[in-house]
Amino acid sequence: MILIRKDLLIFCLFLLMVFVACKEERIEEQVIRPVRYMEVIEGGGGQARIYTGVAKAGIESKLSFKVIGNIRKINIKVGSKVKRGHIIALLDASDYQVKVKEAEAGLKQAESLELNAKNNYERSKSLYETNSISKSELDAARANYESARANVDGVRSSLQLTKLQLSYTRLLAPFDGIIAEVPVDLNENVKAGDHIATITSEGETEVEISVPGVMISQITVGTKVEVSFAAIKNEVFPGKVTEVGISTVGIGTTYPVKVKLDNSENRIRPGMAAEVKFQIEKSTQSGLIIVPPNCVGEDSDGNYVFTLIPDSGNVVKAYKQRVLVGNLTGDGLEIIEGLVGGELIVTAGVSRVQNGQKVKLLSNQETFK
Repeated sequence: MILIRKDLLIFCLFLLMVFVACKEERIEEQVIRPVRYMEVIEGGGGQARIYTGVAKAGIESKLSFKVIGNIRKINIKVGSKVKRGHIIALLDASDYQVKVKEAEAGLKQAESLELNAKNNYERSKSLYETNSISKSELDAARANYESARANVDGVRSSLQLTKLQLSYTRLLAPFDGIIAEVPVDLNENVKAGDHIATITSEGETEVEISVPGVMISQITVGTKVEVSFAAIKNEVFPGKVTEVGISTVGIGTTYPVKVKLDNSENRIRPGMAAEVKFQIEKSTQSGLIIVPPNCVGEDSDGNYVFTLIPDSGNVVKAYKQRVLVGNLTGDGLEIIEGLVGGELIVTAGVSRVQNGQKVKLLSNQETFK
């Protein structure tokens, strides 16, 4: 009797375990949560695209001496306006002046030797014609004269070099401009190529920006833009694209673009933060993807969305997809990289979805244009 009760108890426990397992399976099925979604569509509305950059002078040169020496005089300071040919700084030219005098004396001596050799050669030719000297003696006189003449050419070149080095002790402004930096002081010993001053051009200013690859084909040399500066409130400066890069730079597929604008009043200074505004028409927006901002999540590795891949029936799997975002516009958030047209993405509750999680699609797909 007791044995029968034990068998009955074991059988009941077995049935209970089966019931619990089935209940857990039903509960697990019930946790497949529904999600809102949308289909990614390429193309966006015609609107402004804004890219940030920094102002710099249209021409900026770091000036340096071509010879070594001690700085004897500095004729400029930061902010000085200079004309082309203005003396920026002078080196102590004493050593170079001595070298010029030595070279000049050497040239006079060489020219004297050349003249003697020439006269000797002329006499040797006359003596040879009267058979007073041999052919070898004539050849020796000619060789001596040619050597003396070559020596004069060499000494004359040395003199020109020493004069050139003497001229290099004067550092001149290469163009009209404003001195932006003077990192040296009087009596400093400098080497050839050491930075003495920075000069920037007047009248024109450039702003260099980085444009995403999806937009670069729509920007050409001559494209008109509007440029604003945080340091100059409530004012917009007209500008024009002067250079469009052909290779990517920095992180991601961005291209360098240079914009030039008029700065005849010298109100824009190098280093000012700038915003460059492009107006792109709708017809040129092919390939641009814009999504609602709430579709995009962010973690320590950057931005992401969840793309939806069919699994079975109405069940799909959500997979985390890294994206590179662009501007936040009136239409939504630009996606520069990571998505293509036709993909399905989660549009709500992104932070509560896990990578690889099974979800159900709500019957009403969202639209976003």
